[in-house]
Amino acid sequence: MKPAIIGLVGTLILAGCSAVSYNGPGLEPIPGSITYNGQPRSKLTKSPAGSAFPHDFIDQYGRQVEETYIIQPDRSLIIAHRRYKPIRFFGD
Repeated sequence: MKPAIIGLVGTLILAGCSAVSYNGPGLEPIPGSITYNGQPRSKLTKSPAGSAFPHDFIDQYGRQVEETYIIQPDRSLIIAHRRYKPIRFFGD
């Protein structure tokens, strides 16, 4: 539970930053990423540039992945952070 709260707080802090663009090159998309087949067709017009949001999915190897995206001034998305979540078993 604590990692989820820390991740949420980190995302909120990133969303509250005054910088409008992410200066890093971003991570390469992997299967399951929102930007894997290029930028999404629909533009995020209601979200302000510089805001961040998470995306959870299962990759091609069955691992649970959490990515954080940042909206650029041109409305494109960049992957700012990727985390592979540990596999949990039913007995844990």
